[in-house]
Amino acid sequence: MTGKMARNKGAAGERELSKILTDELGFEVKRKLGQARDGGDDIQIGKYRIEVKRREALRLDDWCQQIEACCDPREVPIVAYRRNGQPWRAVVPMAWLIKQIREDLE
Repeated sequence: MTGKMARNKGAAGERELSKILTDELGFEVKRKLGQARDGGDDIQIGKYRIEVKRREALRLDDWCQQIEACCDPREVPIVAYRRNGQPWRAVVPMAWLIKQIREDLE
């Protein structure tokens, strides 16, 4: 896939996920554009910073490092990705997940 085709697929993935989040959360979720996303994430909702990937070849370690590098300790780095014909998936830090499960069980 050429660079332009990959960028177009990536932008389409960001729009797709933004629409899903908008529909599910009940408010408009916009993707960051241009210089606004030079910080490393594509979508930010409060403390949640999301790196969006729409790729066939997975590079989860690289993507996790990318989003984690731009987050401060109060923020939650998330990698959301989708391969062709597959549902969207998200990768979150284990410590954050354990905290959420613990709170849910209390």
